[in-house]
Amino acid sequence: MGCRRKAPKGQFVRVARAPGGGVSIDPTGRSPGRGAYVCPREGCVRQARKRRALSRALRVEVDEGFYDELLRYVLRLRGPQD
Repeated sequence: MGCRRKAPKGQFVRVARAPGGGVSIDPTGRSPGRGAYVCPREGCVRQARKRRALSRALRVEVDEGFYDELLRYVLRLRGPQD
């Protein structure tokens, strides 16, 4: 989503919008609701934030604090790479 890289979806982090409108990180990739996939790189999360890509993809306003949470999650997964 941030870098628009093409790869199998298992290589991305899924973010899900629940039917009630809440947004959460979906580590299993199986939560119900609308989903969006983000490349697990720090720079890609920052790009997605700048472009408000999750808000558009999930069709709900995504709070800035969620991007912070997503960035911490990605850094724990991969360590700071970019």
